[in-house]
Amino acid sequence: MRIDNGWLQGVRQVPSPNQDRRPEHEISALVLHSISLPPGEYGGNHIERLFTNRLDPDAHPYFSSIAELKVSAHLLIRRDGECIQFVPFDRRAWHAGRSCWIDGGRARRALNDFSIGIELEGNEVSAYRETQYRALAHTVQALMDSYPEITPGRITSHARVAPLRKTDPGPAFDWAYFRHCLR
Repeated sequence: MRIDNGWLQGVRQVPSPNQDRRPEHEISALVLHSISLPPGEYGGNHIERLFTNRLDPDAHPYFSSIAELKVSAHLLIRRDGECIQFVPFDRRAWHAGRSCWIDGGRARRALNDFSIGIELEGNEVSAYRETQYRALAHTVQALMDSYPEITPGRITSHARVAPLRKTDPGPAFDWAYFRHCLR
């Protein structure tokens, strides 16, 4: 895999309007998330519709509470390993929200400013699939090749940067196995 002008080559691109110009910060971290829409269900186009502001609030009772959100991620890795990119990596995706990370002994806020957000189709309790770990590892390797400030130690979870609000990707995500796949 390789990145050209902020886009991961060979993956489907579905541009999201929920992005903007990054402040003058180097891309130096990666935040892993999980998402399933409706919660606990996989497949379909609901995630794409959420990230492109086209989610039908009447399609499922849960959707009425989130249809107005303006959120995105740089990349989604579906259960079958398919990667869909919504925001070029050099732009700011709206994925982490209010966030703080202790980086080298100092607190850094607003992770969207300097991080890349990757959503894994899943939830906090269901095991992620081998194909997702492999796709994630290949993607992360391409990101580390293109953005040298991102290292394995600068990959974190949404739960760690917004612990009072978020729990994803949760205990179902096998960090040790993911790091093994990076080798």
